[in-house]
Amino acid sequence: MADDLRALEDWAGALLNRLKPAERRKITQSVARDLRRSQQQRIAAQKNADGTPYAPRKPREELRAKQGRIKRKKMLTKLRTARYMRLQSDASSIAIGFTSRVSRIARIHQYGLRDKPGRGMPDVQYARREVLGFTPSDVELIRDRLLEHLVP
Repeated sequence: MADDLRALEDWAGALLNRLKPAERRKITQSVARDLRRSQQQRIAAQKNADGTPYAPRKPREELRAKQGRIKRKKMLTKLRTARYMRLQSDASSIAIGFTSRVSRIARIHQYGLRDKPGRGMPDVQYARREVLGFTPSDVELIRDRLLEHLVP
């Protein structure tokens, strides 16, 4: 995947250097919005960048003691909203990331780190869930958007 991104960067860089900065900024904003939408859809589908499903949540013991059903919602639902998943783009770069305290949660899940789920609770090893990552379709999306803007 890294080789595909490097080849795309070399190919697109030569073409984008011929454009004016205002045109490049317009293209990068468009590509960034499309990439964010793609990442949001992948998080909603609960899939890693390689297509494998996220590791399921661990069962919580205190929830079993309660009567009634246990709600098993999808993970990371708020992370995928535009409020928390922010874009930064200029004429030469695109960045998609998370804001404030949410970035800590995203980093823990992205790399499978240890963390305390609440006050006074022991450390828990979280499973690795790729919140942000490039899929082959994302690389194609970038290439297609660039061609749409460059070819009249």
